[in-house]
Amino acid sequence: MTDLKTTFAGLSLRNPIIISSSGLTNSAGKNKRLAEAGAGAIVLKSLFEEQIMLEADQLKDPAFYPEASDYLEEYIREHKLAEYLTLIKESKKECNIPIIASINCYSDAEWIDFAKQIQEAGADALEINILALQSDVQYTYGSFEQRHIDILRHIKRTVSIPVIMKLVLFNRFYQPDINIENMEQISGAVFSTSADLATPLRWIGIASSVVDKIDYAASGGVSSPEAVVKAILAGATAVEVCSAVYQNTNAFIGESTRFLSAWMERKGFES
Repeated sequence: MTDLKTTFAGLSLRNPIIISSSGLTNSAGKNKRLAEAGAGAIVLKSLFEEQIMLEADQLKDPAFYPEASDYLEEYIREHKLAEYLTLIKESKKECNIPIIASINCYSDAEWIDFAKQIQEAGADALEINILALQSDVQYTYGSFEQRHIDILRHIKRTVSIPVIMKLVLFNRFYQPDINIENMEQISGAVFSTSADLATPLRWIGIASSVVDKIDYAASGGVSSPEAVVKAILAGATAVEVCSAVYQNTNAFIGESTRFLSAWMERKGFES
């Protein structure tokens, strides 16, 4: 019998299939069904700094006193955070697998306190997705990379749970497109494809051979059970899947674990 157990970011997983942050993981009910389908861990739908700030900005009224605008902004932040903490607590009640919180940020101004509350709500780990595309022509060499380090360092000082950094190396940003009739920017292809797997395979292969003291999860292009095996062979200890579950339902989880088990048995791997 093969053993599919693995460890990722200090967490013990029953198998390497992690459901990544998306609309698939935005409710305790959905997360319960993913756990029942065999997922090894779940990354909750992200709490977006950019979205919170945008909503607060839209509610601001020039006629308001500055204090009123500040109050609205604070209220929206606290309301969004309260909803997220409830999602963590309810998901932990419903699921017997690790629940990983996710924050999508571009600054470290607000997230230190948020991270602490996320830990107190019971999250098993925290994934940080720094949403920043470097496009400034006056860019100071190293400042983009330093932002990642600063945010990570500040959060690590605040929480004791494992912290996962979703690096730009592996991140698939939203794909832009343009509607030429309406002359408007629109969202491009939503789902990743098997062609996207080459990037994480390349960089996990390179990074894991040079920096072997951290765990790597492949994200993007894991569209088949075979891709799960490829990612592990490249140096990943887990994979984050999203598009494959959207397109093939939760059944993709079981198909992947069965394929992985059969492949391991065929190749003589016990664990």
